[in-house]
Amino acid sequence: MHWEKKIMTLVAAFACGSRFASAFVRQPSNALRPASFSSAAKKSAIGAGLRRQRPKTTSESLFRLIDRLQKEEGKLLDIRHGAWQLPMAATLDVDNATQQPQLPPTFPLAGKNVLEVPPRLRFAPSPTGSLHVGGARTALYNWLLAKKGQIEFPNSESAFVLRVEDTDLARSTKESEESVLNDLRWLGLIWDEGPTDIPDISGCGPYRQSERGNIYIQAAERLLQEGKAYRCFCTTEELEEMKAQQEAAGIPPRYDGRWRDAPQEEINKMMDAGKPYTIRFKVPEGSRVVIDDVVRGTVAWDAEATVGDFILLRSNGVPVYNFCVAVDDALMGISTVVRAEEHLTNTVRQGLVLDALGAPRPRYAHCSLILGEDKQKLSKRHGATSCNQFRLDGFLPDAMINYLALLGWNDGTDNEIFTREELIDAFQLERVVKSPSVFDMEKLRWVNQQHMKMLPLNDLVELVKEQFVLEGILKDGVTTSDLGVVNMAFAATALSRERMQTTKDAVLGAKKILGYGLPAKFEDLKDEEAKQMIKQGNFYGLSQRILKEYDAGEFPLPNKEDPMAAFQDAIGEAMDKSTPCAFTQSYQAHMKNMAKEMGVKGKNLFHPVRLALTGEMSGQDVTKQLSLLAMATADDSVIDAKKVGIVSLAERIERLRSFCESIPAEFREPKSKSNDKNDEKEAASASVNGGDASVSASISGSAVGASTKDPKDDYDGPPISALDIRVGRITKVWEHPEADKLYCEEIDVGEAEPRTIASGLRPYLQPEDMEGRLVLVLCNLKERKLVGFPSHGMVLCASNSDHSDVRLVNPPIDAKIGERVTIPDFDFEGEEGEPFAENKIGKKKVFESIAPYLVTSKYGVPEFLGRPFMTSAGVCTSPIPDGTVS
Repeated sequence: MHWEKKIMTLVAAFACGSRFASAFVRQPSNALRPASFSSAAKKSAIGAGLRRQRPKTTSESLFRLIDRLQKEEGKLLDIRHGAWQLPMAATLDVDNATQQPQLPPTFPLAGKNVLEVPPRLRFAPSPTGSLHVGGARTALYNWLLAKKGQIEFPNSESAFVLRVEDTDLARSTKESEESVLNDLRWLGLIWDEGPTDIPDISGCGPYRQSERGNIYIQAAERLLQEGKAYRCFCTTEELEEMKAQQEAAGIPPRYDGRWRDAPQEEINKMMDAGKPYTIRFKVPEGSRVVIDDVVRGTVAWDAEATVGDFILLRSNGVPVYNFCVAVDDALMGISTVVRAEEHLTNTVRQGLVLDALGAPRPRYAHCSLILGEDKQKLSKRHGATSCNQFRLDGFLPDAMINYLALLGWNDGTDNEIFTREELIDAFQLERVVKSPSVFDMEKLRWVNQQHMKMLPLNDLVELVKEQFVLEGILKDGVTTSDLGVVNMAFAATALSRERMQTTKDAVLGAKKILGYGLPAKFEDLKDEEAKQMIKQGNFYGLSQRILKEYDAGEFPLPNKEDPMAAFQDAIGEAMDKSTPCAFTQSYQAHMKNMAKEMGVKGKNLFHPVRLALTGEMSGQDVTKQLSLLAMATADDSVIDAKKVGIVSLAERIERLRSFCESIPAEFREPKSKSNDKNDEKEAASASVNGGDASVSASISGSAVGASTKDPKDDYDGPPISALDIRVGRITKVWEHPEADKLYCEEIDVGEAEPRTIASGLRPYLQPEDMEGRLVLVLCNLKERKLVGFPSHGMVLCASNSDHSDVRLVNPPIDAKIGERVTIPDFDFEGEEGEPFAENKIGKKKVFESIAPYLVTSKYGVPEFLGRPFMTSAGVCTSPIPDGTVS
């Protein structure tokens, strides 16, 4: 639009304050046109560069014009930035500020090898929206290389430069710019040079492209003077007709160069007539652009055929993106450009401009795109993608940095958790891969969890306090400095710390605890596991006792004066000491008496009591949950009960009473013990590894160990080498959507792709206890589907005699992924030691024959015929003594 031209003219007058801009030496421009100009042309020859003469304008009227244009167009352009660097006179000749320039004698990197200079890298966002994952990764890679450079080249010009590319005047806003800068600050990616509201003294600024207009004008004029650019007077209609003709002829559309070699007389005639024109770059005939991309290798283009003569300055005076980028990279001394692969084709135009200016090209690295789990380009439809949303969702900046680094890079080891300092030390651009990366939200949550575990409890509590504010569940007027908020955040953190993957999880967990999931009627209960437990008959009797004791004031409850007492163990951890809790001790003693008097124990006691008091079948310590409820329902509570949906203990008791009245009579008495044992036996058999190879415990480690005779002498079963047991690492765990006892797992066993395995460990272990763990995997089992999930192998576990305690078998921490487990005194070499084929293992029931002899010793060591499971790093272990392995 016309106002953009006016703005750029003003920008040109104010923004030329850097040492490189001033290096464009002004000289008389009478050589630009031949002597045969008309008299009118002769009068304008001095300012004949890119602008026709305009009347002199006072500085006062300039600022008034700026303010008027901003009000009329609704644009908040900070074009005054840098004006105070110039000695401003009472009047300013705009044309004199844009006279014919001369290319500076040198650029910062002229004559230097960009691989040997202190690295200068830049991140150049466009302020048209928020900072998203892809941009954040680009900023991170540049920041890491710059920080490493500052360590290797101390007290040098190595820097992480932030340059705001805001030439898209229609979409760029100050609000977006500040949003991007705030996101970078949150991530800790602090720039060494960048936009500021104080005069620039670095010599490379200003750092907003909207403030560098005169620099681009001077560079374009210089290319005009040297015959490397030309004026094009084609109208929009002519260009559209040209494109249509080329498409009709099956030719790729590009400018046909009709003004490339136009006679000077014709050009002068068009200019004298005031015809608008663009400045186009004159692509040398037969030119090729070749780069040695760090990520993608050698890339080459036929420049003439690919881009044609492209525009440098539009007819309204606004410079084109690729021209600005090339000029800025040259003048700011950028040695390496790291950016997304979508910018790869821009390198053609930028390389041509740099070559024409005589500036050295930087080293390029174009990183592959980040995809969603559906293998499509990551976008809003995949969920949170902006950095600010991750902040609001409770992710730590160090965890975000860690995970973003892994999206296309690794250090060559299995390590996936890095501190910021470790990333700076380990990061190498040469290890960035060119294949696309898939953004895995579950992996990010796991990485975030590992970083939270490294934080001191008090630091974590501070972050959880912020989440209470963001969730909007505090009463009006309450602030994070209030003691009640501190206590609630501490209690919520202590309850969720072992399971939480974001700081927001602590608040969401607290909200769930303060609610109550038990309905008023049995038939309305949706939780099938809870319903089956109630049908066992113990729930009704235990609930009746709780109701009776509560009414009589005999059931142990938190101390109203000090509900934080239940969290003394967590407080003790923060203070490096532990303090016992009277309420917890009283509750535990009460449960023991209840178990003794009612003849129930274990899960038959704890699951019904938990459901009755909390409305959930599983969760954190009941005493802590009741204490959190007491804090939230106290008279001085900081929590807004309506926003959270708090169900007080008194309300729970009444709902429990109503629920018990609706339980059918046949479920009010416990089943017989014989039926109970049969049920437990069947459940244990089906729970371990999805029902695979239930192992008899008739042969125990202690029995074998007590024998003076070598058990190998009497063994006549299949050779142990028939089993292909390997060391693996669990990389991902999730709950089977249709089987409440099964986990689905991805396990790396040293093959090209991880294996998918279903295991019945859900009743015994949490996903966070499994992810990242080294395990033993029986690999030569034929793939089969368990409730629709393809399972190819079996994770070996140790269990006690009644399968009430099941744990993973642990390889040594230094064991190698994919290595085969061996047994002393048995041959695992040559053809005799080769594992059986998968179909033979199944048909011959090999594992079923060997399984009774797989046990754990009294020290928990997994053994076969008294001999331990071995890896190259040593003996495998388990936490289950005198148990079985299956």
